Parts: sequence; C-alpha cells; structure tokens
Amino acid sequence: MTLTALRANAYLHHVAFESDNPEKLAQFYSQTMQMKVEKTSSDEWRCEGPNRRFVALKGTSRQLAYAGLACSDQDGLDGLLARAKDEGIEIEKSPSPYFRDGAFAVRDPDGNLICFGLAIAQADGFTGIHGPTQHLTFASLDVEAFSEFYHGKLGFSISDRVLHKDGKLATCFTRSNHEHHTIACFKSDRQGVDHHSYEAGQWDTIRDWADHFADLDILLMWGPGRHGPGNNLFIFIEDPDKNWIEVSAELEIIHDRPVKDWPQDPRTLNRWGRAILRS
Repeated sequence: MTLTALRANAYLHHVAFESDNPEKLAQFYSQTMQMKVEKTSSDEWRCEGPNRRFVALKGTSRQLAYAGLACSDQDGLDGLLARAKDEGIEIEKSPSPYFRDGAFAVRDPDGNLICFGLAIAQADGFTGIHGPTQHLTFASLDVEAFSEFYHGKLGFSISDRVLHKDGKLATCFTRSNHEHHTIACFKSDRQGVDHHSYEAGQWDTIRDWADHFADLDILLMWGPGRHGPGNNLFIFIEDPDKNWIEVSAELEIIHDRPVKDWPQDPRTLNRWGRAILRS
C-alpha cells in the first residue's frame, strides 16, 4: 500500500474549534498557551504563537471546525489530492486561513473536516515557551472505519494499535511524518475530538509549561505521565469548553519498524500511574 500522506511529510499545522463563546476561548489560548489573539470577524478569533495556531469560531462548543495539515512541498500535496480523488473521497474547499491557494479538504467517516495545504510562512516576532502544534486525537464509535480512511485511503502509516481482549481496535495511531502519530483515534461512546497536543521537545519544557499553568492557577487534569505507544511524556489541562489539551515531550521518532499491538490496559496509557481509559 502506498503511504501517500507519509510521503507528503504532512504535519499538524493548526486546529479550529467551534464555541458558544469563541472570544472567551480565544483569550484562554492567548494567555494559557502564550499566543497573540486577533479578532478577524464577528465570529472568528485567531491565536498564534511560535509554530502554534488556534482558531475559535462561533458555533457548538467542543466541536472541531477543521484541522489543517501542512505538506512539505507541492508534489506531496498534489499526490494527496490525486490519492483522495482516486479513492472516491469528496473534495471540499479548504476554509483554512493559514494555507496558500490550492489547499483542499476532506471529511473522515465521522464528518471531521481535514484540510491539506502548503503553509503560509509565519511572521517574525512570536515568543513563548517551545510548543509547536503536534497531533490531534479523535474519539469515535468506529475505530476500524477511522483506520480504513486514514491508512487505507489517504496513506497514513499505522504506528501502533491498542486492542481489546476480543481483538477489536481500542486505539489506532497513524502518522504522516517521522513522529509516532499525527492523527489518532480512541474507541469511545461519543464522536469528536479527544484532545489536541503541543510538542514541548524535552522534559524540562514540560516543567516550564506546568509552572506557567500553576502561575495561572490552572490545575493539571492528568499527568505527569508516560504513554506506552509513542513513549511520550505528558501533562493534560482543560480549556473553558472542556476540550483537553496535552503538552507532550519526547514522542517516538520512527524510521522503519513493524506495527506494534498493545493490550487495552491502564499501563498502556500511562506507564507511571493513573490512566484515563476511554473504553
């Protein structure tokens, strides 16, 4: 199977969430995730920090509006578009303000809108703790359909799977670059986003983020811990709409290895202690 998305070297560039109070949500990300905020219309606020971007739109809280995956070059983007068309996937116009002309969007089986494009270069002058946008994880009733779409139709590579005792998928981790996962999915009793993540780079930077959250009187909802799949260190907080935000460090870099299957077990999710099991 051709790993088209992996060959495109796509990475999570930004996310956009709906909210019944998008201004409040944007101000939270501005302060908490150290981003500059700009109101661009009556219904849209854009937040930008160093290599991280978040858009808040008027709508239903805890609903993903879209996610933007940037490709490394035009050939990669063209290859993804051709692959999507060959697979019979409906092509939609990209709503992303951060991509050049020629971007496109597709919807996965749960209706999540995923945009692919070439990134507009970020202006200078952004400061803050290291933390580029890193990965997006969904909750779904059907992880098998998720795997078939992202791996089978778009050519993401599967890194790891977590299996229930009956062999059915509990979690699927897929990647479109050298990092362990770009988009993943947990089996759940709901559909939507489980969390999105920012890359701290190393353990000391997670400490700096945790100190920053403490200064803002924001409690960690989970962590510090270490995941099994991906081997990354993590902490989690919640935004005002109850969206989960992860700050992650030392995510596994994959060059070439077989897919690993893990048991659905608390130690798989957190080798250090308490785990939040979705199913």
